[in-house]
Amino acid sequence: MTEKLRVAVLGAGGRMGQAAVQAVEKAEDLELVAALGRTDPLERLLETEAQVLIELTVPDSSEANVRFAVEHGIHAVVGTTGWGSAKQDSLRALLAEHPEVGVLIAPNFALGSVLASSFAAKAAKYFDSVEIIELHHPHKVDAPSGTALRTAQLIAQARKGLPAAPDSTEKALDGARGASVDGVPVHSVRLAGLYAHQEVLFGSEGEQLSLRHDSFGQASFMPGVLIGVRTVTSRPGLTFGLDGYLDLD
Repeated sequence: MTEKLRVAVLGAGGRMGQAAVQAVEKAEDLELVAALGRTDPLERLLETEAQVLIELTVPDSSEANVRFAVEHGIHAVVGTTGWGSAKQDSLRALLAEHPEVGVLIAPNFALGSVLASSFAAKAAKYFDSVEIIELHHPHKVDAPSGTALRTAQLIAQARKGLPAAPDSTEKALDGARGASVDGVPVHSVRLAGLYAHQEVLFGSEGEQLSLRHDSFGQASFMPGVLIGVRTVTSRPGLTFGLDGYLDLD
């Protein structure tokens, strides 16, 4: 009989954390050994001999939580936002001291969203213009979303060397053209009744392509979370984006 992978969820009191706890409990190959609130002592991870940490807290505490896990040989699957390039570089340096440990940081765990961002990067070089509209519930604390930032970065990388998108705007109110992420305009909508949605608009003379993904609840993220948990132990070092665990080439 194959031994179950021992998993802890940190941030288990939140909606995503509760969904992750349920998903792990239902998985026959995984064992939930700890469901911790964000203020619970991290030493519980050691007491329960957790092998993988699912980190779903808040940006202010996420980095310290992940560093604790890495320093104690625990793999981490991270869904918390706020992991800019400086934090990623610092984590890579720490992981170099613990070469057996893997960490996945995923801006989005919904498989459809990950695929849509990958498709957008592939389409980007074939159109003159591209803009992103991301729409979320009004309780979301960051704008643009981590998914929109990731999508814009992938698009910008694919469009390197191409002319800038045409735009003759000379006067605009602040924010009217959205935020520029590596040259890609990103527009954030925060509206009651929404959950998590993103549309990437491409345009050239005479045609338009729209790629849209919609999540309607936490259940949409759980298959991706489980892929991360099952894969991270065999992928040492830092992987940014769930696409790094999928065969999308």
